[in-house]
Amino acid sequence: MSTARPLRLGLYVFDGADELDLIGPYTVLTRWAESAASRPDVVTFSDDGAGVRLAGGLLMVPDVAGGDTGPLHVLIYPGGPGAQARMSNSKHLSWVRDQRASVPLMVGVSTGALVLAAAGLLAGRPCTTHPGSIDLLATTEPSALVDTRARFVDDGDIITTAGSVAGLDAALRLVARLDSRAVADQTARALDYQPVPSW
Repeated sequence: MSTARPLRLGLYVFDGADELDLIGPYTVLTRWAESAASRPDVVTFSDDGAGVRLAGGLLMVPDVAGGDTGPLHVLIYPGGPGAQARMSNSKHLSWVRDQRASVPLMVGVSTGALVLAAAGLLAGRPCTTHPGSIDLLATTEPSALVDTRARFVDDGDIITTAGSVAGLDAALRLVARLDSRAVADQTARALDYQPVPSW
């Protein structure tokens, strides 16, 4: 992945997003960013920059509006009931496809993968999602190669995870890809997190 411009990682937030789908990757990435030589920016953004009410009731105020993120290297799309509600929103799915055209790497955490599938981004690709939504993923994108065992699937420019906690594993994989395996290990130790199985 090109690092000609400063690394910028965006976490998309919206009403009904799952708290852990967001906070897990955010915690890993901001901990890494504190000491990374590349000085990556980690930003949260909503459609209009306004606060959102997450699935468990937590009120979150994002850093910026979607149009103010600047060019992103990575976009993380969380799951939750709010994600599933967006699966049939044609305008939103068009936005997701537009993001895919300009963002080198997208991550669908848990049922966030369902939105990527609904947008046509997982056609013919290996992927996964929350175990309770495997059938819905297969129905949404019949050509997807759904992995029912992996905690996350890294298919190069798209990563999907099997659940909320697996979002931490995918975030550590991002650190390894953007920095190094040693730094990812160091980040996991700093968070006292021992992925099982190892990421």
